[in-house]
Amino acid sequence: MKFHGKIALPVIMLLLAGCQSGHKGTDKGVASVDPAADRCGASQYQNYLGKPLESVSSLRFSTPVRAIPYNSAVTMDFNLQRLNFLGDSDGKIARVYCG
Repeated sequence: MKFHGKIALPVIMLLLAGCQSGHKGTDKGVASVDPAADRCGASQYQNYLGKPLESVSSLRFSTPVRAIPYNSAVTMDFNLQRLNFLGDSDGKIARVYCG
């Protein structure tokens, strides 16, 4: 009986490994975006990371937008429709998010 148990365990493990769903990643290592968490379209503006915060002023948006300079005071209201560009101490965009 012991011999059958030693064979059964690896066989079961292989069968279970075959049932796993594969990772459906996108090209270039970009993570997939949850549509419910990206209501403002922040995923479309991730290419602005590292650019000057002033570059946001030349863009046109269909949603409310907030450019937040480094260390500035902002309201704490949470609005998933609002697009936020957060600046760092060098005046560059460090984060783009909804909220």
